[in-house]
Amino acid sequence: QEQLVESGGGSVQSGGSLKLSCTASMYTPASFAMGWLRQAAVKGRELVETVDNDSTRNVADSLKGRFTVSRDNAKGILYLQMNNLTPDDTAMYYCAADPIIVNLKRGQPGYWGRGTQVTVTR
Repeated sequence: QEQLVESGGGSVQSGGSLKLSCTASMYTPASFAMGWLRQAAVKGRELVETVDNDSTRNVADSLKGRFTVSRDNAKGILYLQMNNLTPDDTAMYYCAADPIIVNLKRGQPGYWGRGTQVTVTR
């Protein structure tokens, strides 16, 4: 069964860093585009960053310079390094995957993890 499992969330003070991980159990994770989306309590779902199966990355403009996604295809793991966090980054972070990058960018991927909570305090 194909599955995405996130880890690494938690509570951190403003200005701190966290690194999220997503372990993919797809048969061939390297063939999937993968990415991170987030949803805060009072906001809609937001695309954070995607990485295509050719390692092309696309990050939300508002997060450039602070968030970086990377993937280890051999291990089937997707990472999200988040630096200089602010309370506005507080959200549930979801790992997602789809064979087609456009579906991911539209926020309509075929596969979702259950999410990991990130809370940034002042």
